[in-house]
This record gives sequence, structure tokens and C-alpha cells, in this order.
Amino acid sequence: MTSTDTTHTPTAADAHAAFTALRAEIGKAVVGNDDAVMYLVLALLCRGHVLLEGVPGVAKTLLVRALATALDLTHTRVQFTPDLMPGDVTGSQIYDPHSAEFTFRQGPVFTNLLLADEINRTPPKTQSSLLESMEERQVSVDGTPRPLPDPFVVVATQNPIEQEGTYPLPEAQLDRFLFKVDILLPGRDDEFRILHRHASGFDPRDLNAAGLRPVAGAAHVAAGRAAIARVTLAPEVLAYIVDLCRATRTAPAVQHGASTRGATALMAAARAFAWLNGRGFVTPDDVKVVAVAVLRHRLQLKPEAELDGASTEAVMAALLHAVPVPV
Repeated sequence: MTSTDTTHTPTAADAHAAFTALRAEIGKAVVGNDDAVMYLVLALLCRGHVLLEGVPGVAKTLLVRALATALDLTHTRVQFTPDLMPGDVTGSQIYDPHSAEFTFRQGPVFTNLLLADEINRTPPKTQSSLLESMEERQVSVDGTPRPLPDPFVVVATQNPIEQEGTYPLPEAQLDRFLFKVDILLPGRDDEFRILHRHASGFDPRDLNAAGLRPVAGAAHVAAGRAAIARVTLAPEVLAYIVDLCRATRTAPAVQHGASTRGATALMAAARAFAWLNGRGFVTPDDVKVVAVAVLRHRLQLKPEAELDGASTEAVMAALLHAVPVPV
């Protein structure tokens, strides 16, 4: 029986084994970026979305394509450009001259895994076309809601804002991403491994030839989510999550801190991380591991703090050090 066999309902153990295999499978194509792989897996389990940021050429798109190849799910890719229209993403009503009626033609958002490539290359109007999809898991056209497949995950890539021809994402949309992950240039050893793979014949455009195969499917996602719902959180750990998020609202360098949505996102991510690591309960260390990726994009710094060189990462590091940890 393969890991994507649909002849039986996967157990929690089956799901755990499948997601462990998923991380290894992605490693056949992607060197390094282990944290990014982990956050993509966590998002899939948490019904969340991921924003990947990095300069061109650091394998952001390859990472998502490898994830899609290793999953027995549908996936589409949309290249966001300045002339992309909202209907190009969600779909639109098309007039049929033969029937003299309008019919809805689904857009690429009707999929399990949507790669929104270079999302900040398109104006805010088109960026915001994904808001309903990301929050409600549906698309409404002419007042008719149309549900999206389950699971549904948006993985968006973006270049740094300071690069020419980019538009900052609306704050409301940033808040819909469970994680924001920075994809950095590889270290010397990883870059050597990447070049060695290419020299040995690796073709990033043909992941099947690289040996990637589906190792997890929708049933494993459902089983994993059910298991995560049974992961317990002690009142002390819940209070730690609350205190950490409240501290972001009073930090001197922060103009707007994390909302309650951010707190619930942090709780969900910590539970999923605990489950992936074989525990049925959440520890404060689980919260710490995922806190920066969950909260960094939900903080808006004061202009004077930005001028002084402050960053949301530095603010989060200071808060994680200052907020008392339950024992």
C-alpha cells in the first residue's frame, strides 16, 4: 500500500508518517530552507496560507512546485503581473451566444494549492481579489458564493518591497497569511550542493525526473487536522500566547500590534508544530519556535522606529526574551 492509497481511511499515525515523508520528498529538489518547508507543511495542517519573501533566484517557486509535486492534490500557478485582473484569478461570467446566457468560468483559484507567484507585482485591486478566497474558502460572483476545494492553501511569493515595480500588500491581506517566511541566499555549503546537483543533471523544470512522487493526499491532511485538534494546551501556555500577543501592542517601536486573529493563529501553529514533533501537548518552546513567522507581518512599526533601523524581527526577539515563560 502506498502512502496515498485511498482504500482505507488514514489514521493519525499514517498522517504523521505521510507528513514526515513529505518533508523528505521536498528535500529531493530543494537544498536547505528546512524552516520554509516546515512552515508550508504546518500551513497545510492549519488551514493557513504562507507568504514567502526573498530576492529573485532563491528557489521560492521551486519550493512550492516541489510541495505540489509531493502532494496528491490539485495545484495551479498564477504569475501576478501589473495587468492581471481580479477575474483572471477568481473566474468570471462568460456570455454564451448560443444559449444567450451567462455561465461562470472558474479561475485558477479553484484548486487545492495555489501558487501566487510574485504577488506584489500586481496592483492592490487584484491582490485583494484573493481576500474572500483566503478567509472564507469561497468565491462570490454576482452574489453567488462558490465553495473552493478542501484543502485550499495559498502560497504567495514576493520580492522585497524596495525593488522596482512592486506594490505593498494591503494590511488586511497580510493578516490572512498564517506565516511570513524569509527565503535567504544559501550558505556556501548549500550553494555548493545546489551547483553540484545541477552539474549532475538536476533539472528544476522536471521534478518527476528528480524522483519526486506524491506521498500525502487530502485524506492525510484531514487525519492530521483531526489529530491536531486533540493536542492539548495548558491554561499557562494559553496565557503565554495571550501575553505575547498583548505585548506586541504595547512595544515602544510598534504602532499596531497583533490582533486576536494573530493570537489564534499562533495557537494553531503551535499545536500543529507540537503534533509534528510527536507530542500531544503544547510547550512554551513550541510557541517560541513559530512566533516570529506567525506575528512578524502583523506588526506595523512606528515611522520613527523604522528610520532608526528597527525591524519586526528585532521587536519579536526582544518580546520573546522579555515576556515571562511559564514553568
